[in-house]
Amino acid sequence: MATKPAGSSSSELGNHKPQEKHKIGLFTLVMISSAFVISVRNYPMEAETGFHVIFFAILAGIGFFLPVGLVSAELATGWPHLGGIFAWTREAFGQRFGFVGVWLQWMYLLVGNVTILYFIGGAFAYIFAPSLANSRLFMLIVLLVIVWGATFYNFRGTKASGKISTIAFLSGVLVPALLIITLGIVYLAEGNPSHVDLAVKPANIFPDFSKLTTLVLLLGFMRTFIGIEASASHANEVRKPQINYPVAIFIVLALGFSLNVLGSLSVAIVVPQKEISLVAGLMQAYEAFFSRFGLSWMVKITGFLVAFGAAGEATTWYIGPVKGVLASARDGGLPPFLQKVNDKGIPTRLMVVQAAVISTIGCLLLMMPNLNIGFWISNALAVCVYFFMYGLLLLSGIYLRYKEPDIERKFKIPGPGNLGMWIVVIVGLATLIFGLVLTILPPAQLNIKDPVSYVVILSTSVLVLVAVPFLAYQLRRPSWKIVTDQKK
Repeated sequence: MATKPAGSSSSELGNHKPQEKHKIGLFTLVMISSAFVISVRNYPMEAETGFHVIFFAILAGIGFFLPVGLVSAELATGWPHLGGIFAWTREAFGQRFGFVGVWLQWMYLLVGNVTILYFIGGAFAYIFAPSLANSRLFMLIVLLVIVWGATFYNFRGTKASGKISTIAFLSGVLVPALLIITLGIVYLAEGNPSHVDLAVKPANIFPDFSKLTTLVLLLGFMRTFIGIEASASHANEVRKPQINYPVAIFIVLALGFSLNVLGSLSVAIVVPQKEISLVAGLMQAYEAFFSRFGLSWMVKITGFLVAFGAAGEATTWYIGPVKGVLASARDGGLPPFLQKVNDKGIPTRLMVVQAAVISTIGCLLLMMPNLNIGFWISNALAVCVYFFMYGLLLLSGIYLRYKEPDIERKFKIPGPGNLGMWIVVIVGLATLIFGLVLTILPPAQLNIKDPVSYVVILSTSVLVLVAVPFLAYQLRRPSWKIVTDQKK
């Protein structure tokens, strides 16, 4: 039985095969995947929902993360080529949609990664002076240092990136997450007042479905689970990808759900909803907890760990999607100048372009009068663009069941025939469509004064970003396609 589609050679896909000694194992893959998906920076946004966090997390997990994770696992083990979403959508629908799919993923990074940088700035501010979280100059300096520092670090290769992902996740995400969860438990155990009603009753479990502007916050939870497929770009660099990749997905799902629900509840317990900052809300919670327990000196240490963890997340993201773009570039999508890689297989020139675009977008968003609104618009725009990519991913999963039924998939969504795949894809697509509808609505919690302008700006921006890859594809040149690796 074939293990990869005929005609999809590794050279065509820009496959830079690592030696066995440079391959990564299950633990490192879990760390890389966790760095894509799990982050304490999402806690303030999720805390806005109060006790409804459990409902939103379950809905996003079952309706979004699980379908995307299952389909990604099947595609990654059936087509473990470098390129991830590019390889899958290209195999299903042809070169044009392969190009569009990976570019939508890349544009999510270009727009959405800015929120990570703002969060890092907010965490660093608490190391020096909390008031710096409102300083646009300070945020700009942090943004530029992290963007370019992470970019140049990634020139060292995927193995180096895997190391920083592991260290950053363990020390800068897992430790701070467990810490704030523990602080929340101790805080409640001592009988301290909570700013969120924790009573288990229908009104607290289920949100008011008549208020769509409240349901908009579901996007924050879907944003939390975004990125699991990005680690598939490393599929051919993993030992036994047919086994390790799907196992890693389920581990990350369980870990991410637990940490996000309990961590965001801890923030909601100690910080009043109206005072939660989407940029520095987590550090607000740490400051409140530590002050309560007479441990104010811990704020600076925690701020450093949180900032380091988020910086590791940014570093991981910078090397993931750009490898898919490289695969599309070598398929004729970009000029040869941008197809060059160094001796580690890293597309250095593409990464410099990536850093320049992220820096520019970050600077523009810092000019907005309200940072919270700018933060949310960046999130909503990025998530909406990514939803189109996820739609392509899910459709590729079901279409390839019929187009390439004989391809061996070491992991296959269970169910008689294609029934299991159909159920997973339908649930995933329904959730995506619901999310897209919600995206155009301004969240009530942010008190946006001009909702009409918000809808117009967001809708127009989404249409422009979705149109960009189609336009870029039309501008490609046949002479740009190469079939051998080029190095500096």
